[in-house]
Amino acid sequence: MIDIGANLTAPAFDADRAEVIARARDAGVHGIVVTGTDLASAAVAADLVATREGLWSTAGVHPHDAKSVPGGWLTTVEALAARDAVVAVGETGLDFHRNYSPPDAQRGVFAAQIQLALRLDMPLFVHDRDSGGETARLLAAHDAVPERVVIHCFTGSRADLDAWLDAGYYIGITGWICDERRGGELRELAPLIPDERLLIETDAPYLLPRTMPRRGPGAPAHGRRNEPAFLPWVAREVARCRNATPQEVGAMTARNARRLFRLPCRPDLHGSTPPATGEKPALPHASAAGEAPPAEGSETAPERSAAVE
Repeated sequence: MIDIGANLTAPAFDADRAEVIARARDAGVHGIVVTGTDLASAAVAADLVATREGLWSTAGVHPHDAKSVPGGWLTTVEALAARDAVVAVGETGLDFHRNYSPPDAQRGVFAAQIQLALRLDMPLFVHDRDSGGETARLLAAHDAVPERVVIHCFTGSRADLDAWLDAGYYIGITGWICDERRGGELRELAPLIPDERLLIETDAPYLLPRTMPRRGPGAPAHGRRNEPAFLPWVAREVARCRNATPQEVGAMTARNARRLFRLPCRPDLHGSTPPATGEKPALPHASAAGEAPPAEGSETAPERSAAVE
């Protein structure tokens, strides 16, 4: 499995970042794309992944931070994007839910990053929340390449999904699908995503899957903090919704991630060869993420204090 979006530079991981990465390996997550959301986190992410097999990162400016970009910010993003293990421009996009940055500032910073991704022939890692279709319009207006765009942490409507799929974009699914309170629509929409456009991600440390047990074997060791080792819970719920197996979802989405981000098909972090097309890898054993799913109704939940990313 490949986690296409984890915020491993977040302060929540400062005390045990190396252990978090090791647990992901033990859980069968053989690749992680570390999200850069501003100039500082993108630089830290690029340093983090530079010497670690199976880790890559993105470089960009999140819409929340659009109002505070310094002069020359785009040159900095471009320099970070040139580093070997940086595989996408972003996280970028529009977020009109809270408007931490004025909409015009968001539009300008987003448009500049679309153009940068085109110039560098790199994927775009896109955030969209309550933009009323404007994210899609800006992508189209700037001729974003369909097979080079992923809509990160999709939580939208059927109309939103249809628009993204009609444009040919990839769709990232997080633990939101495991939330019995808010994930109902996403569970209904998950079967409509074509196999070749589906990706899975944790958005760690946010969006802890609520299908995980609250306590006991398999429960998170750090309260409400999510981490890449819990990606199998997302894969299981996606598989349930699509009448597939977790193995099929894990293998399919890993192939899609390698295609989108042009990741090397090299041995994974356990030293084994990634599965060939159609091959079904075994789910991880002997890890919190690999425990059997709990009975219906068990829960533990993070609430996002700001916005879904």
